[in-house]
Amino acid sequence: MREYLLTLCVAAAVTYLLTGPVRKFAIAAGAMPEIRARDVHREPTPRLGGIAMFGGLCAGLLVASQLTSLRDVFTQTNEPRALLSGAGLIWLLGVLDDKWGVDALIKLGGQMIAAGVMVMQGLTILWLPVPGFGTISLSPMQGTLLTVALVVITVNAVNFVDGLDGLAAGMVCIAGIAFFMYAYRLWFGYGVEQAAPATLFSAILIGMCVGFLPHNLHPARIFMGDSGALLLGLVMAASAISVTGQVDPDVITNTTGSLRDTVHEMVPVYMPLLLPLTLIAIPAADLILAIVRRTWNGQSPFAADRGHLHHRLLEIGHSHSRAVLIMYFWSAVIAFGTVGFSARSSSMWIVLTVVGLSAIGLVVLLLPRFQPHTPRWAEAFVPPRYRRSRRTTAAAAAEQVAEPVEAEAPAPVAHGLNGATAIGDRSRLPERRRVPSAR
Repeated sequence: MREYLLTLCVAAAVTYLLTGPVRKFAIAAGAMPEIRARDVHREPTPRLGGIAMFGGLCAGLLVASQLTSLRDVFTQTNEPRALLSGAGLIWLLGVLDDKWGVDALIKLGGQMIAAGVMVMQGLTILWLPVPGFGTISLSPMQGTLLTVALVVITVNAVNFVDGLDGLAAGMVCIAGIAFFMYAYRLWFGYGVEQAAPATLFSAILIGMCVGFLPHNLHPARIFMGDSGALLLGLVMAASAISVTGQVDPDVITNTTGSLRDTVHEMVPVYMPLLLPLTLIAIPAADLILAIVRRTWNGQSPFAADRGHLHHRLLEIGHSHSRAVLIMYFWSAVIAFGTVGFSARSSSMWIVLTVVGLSAIGLVVLLLPRFQPHTPRWAEAFVPPRYRRSRRTTAAAAAEQVAEPVEAEAPAPVAHGLNGATAIGDRSRLPERRRVPSAR
């Protein structure tokens, strides 16, 4: 566990430290597209956050390759090399899309090529554990098609949900934690060595998200863009494919003692086959609804609109941060509930807990006007913008400053950027008097 935590921390630290310079580079390179009709932010915000995430991925793999307990993952299998190759291709595609824009069909083709590169290097689904039938071997063509389909679905599900500050990174982080718990249990609980790559990939995925989130929380200073969303989806899909295609159920049968118990223990192994519908069920539902909605309206399935789930949460009255927290909540309930159901001794408690949390979530969802606040005892542990005392003091100071300004003549307002990116209204600054030079 210590080696995985070290790898996670390295990936998080590198991602966090690189995001600041990447933001400056994105501004200098002009990777700040104009605000579109479907966007919810009010200021042009730099993208290319995926560059920092890719740096975290490379750093995590490099450190893991030097650790004694994780070195076997690199010597006994080509999966880390396959992941890095596919991630590099899809990351480059995302960078080009963030800067210049890429056609939807070209992006789809690039995603399939990246998945094909991973298949060629051994990261593919070899067999399927089917309840009632046992293990079904797949032909190379069947394994390739299923692997490519899983990568494309997962990548686009993550990309579709990337619509609010911190939403995609947080939801992928939650899914990564849940998947890490299951893969780690297979590796150290049942001695399944084939689960080691998936455990490593999940730890690095969590680190990438944790390192990027401080820069991406509302109000976001930088967006991950397609370079980050496509990369996160690919790493998550690679983790799922590694477990599904390499873990032999017979190994677990030797531990459980019966095929029936093995089927129950392997419930999350079936889960990676439907990864977007379980670990990231919310993005998958959003993906399916978007395709149906756009097709029904006679539009292309890749046409952008404001009908996503997070847009609807904003329309019914939820604030930006509240909508993100609601999406976090439902993702955590589904992801951890599915993984926890594999524990035979506590399946009933898991079901009852999921039902109870779902009831609480429905009540909160129906109260969009209720605005929670941070307790005063916890204000020291949250960022300054979430502290009630700081907001109250700032509002009072703004009122005091606004009173004398109202009595003066209104100054002309410059139309342009607002907030942190604005230069400011220079008309209210005192004029400087020129000092005559002595000659």
